[in-house]
Amino acid sequence: MNAPAHSSTTAIAAVLTIYTVSVTLPAHALDKVRFGTDWLAEADHGGFYQALADGTYAKYGLDVEILQGGPGAHNRALLLTGKLDFYLGTQQEQLVGLEQGIPLVDVAAFYQKNAQVILAHPGAGIEKFEDLATLETIFMTHGGFGTYFEWMKANFSGFRDEQFKPYNFSPAPFLADKGSAQQGLITAEPYEIQKQTGKEPRIFLLADSGYKPYATMITAQQSLIDTRPDLVQRFVDASIEGWYNYLYRDNGAANALIKKENPEMSDGQIDYAINKMKQYGIVDSGDALDKGIGCLTAERYKALFDELVKVKLLEPDTDHTRAFDTRFSCKRVGMSLKD
Repeated sequence: MNAPAHSSTTAIAAVLTIYTVSVTLPAHALDKVRFGTDWLAEADHGGFYQALADGTYAKYGLDVEILQGGPGAHNRALLLTGKLDFYLGTQQEQLVGLEQGIPLVDVAAFYQKNAQVILAHPGAGIEKFEDLATLETIFMTHGGFGTYFEWMKANFSGFRDEQFKPYNFSPAPFLADKGSAQQGLITAEPYEIQKQTGKEPRIFLLADSGYKPYATMITAQQSLIDTRPDLVQRFVDASIEGWYNYLYRDNGAANALIKKENPEMSDGQIDYAINKMKQYGIVDSGDALDKGIGCLTAERYKALFDELVKVKLLEPDTDHTRAFDTRFSCKRVGMSLKD
């Protein structure tokens, strides 16, 4: 949500100004914060685990508990019921939720590029994104078919509903069909396919073809923003520092914590994910290069809204500005840690 034009704006701004002067000198007991992620612990959450492991959250006066997502977890629902303070969401689910009357607000965007990819077989003649339209099959989740595939059909010729086959999170059907493609995340599925075949698949990042939702968002209830803007700011700033340290400094403690929380996570998978995040500018690109990791702008947020209206996934009269608040990011926090 953009800053509302009412009297509380001045009060909030004053609180944030005072906070920026005194953040490193917490005078009280740490504020307890419960943060729910969208999946099991992994490198995609690395900056948050870094801020926990290296004491950055504590430096900002926060006692943070990270609750993993994953099968059977309902962390977004826990945020709605007030049992979490923050949730790791996506811009698209936030905009769709807005139409459903869900009172949640994005306050920072750590993935400047969504990590969603379409993978194809090497040597199959698929050299550019639009070549994917020539394939008989694309394995996708129903969620992907109903969202980014609608964008693909609207922006490139040749994509058709008949290409859809359900993706069950196993690469086996894709590997068995050389004339197919499958969805994935750049930090996960390509690694598993390479491990099984000895060859990395052809990778097409949707963000580099024009589909540009934010992802890995810090999402909060509007009520928390209204009553504790200082807490929101401290959590955002500490998380930003965590991401700079995770990507550009010693991340050993964070990775150890990730593996402790998710014993199935391997060093190889973590290293692959970090390398891909850097190679493709998943975290540190675009506005983040000048304004800092986590930067969320109204212009960029509206761009996805316009795309979703174009493909009839959102109503044009939806007030998309209620889904985000730009006051907590784009302040160049932590950028010196990259040096």
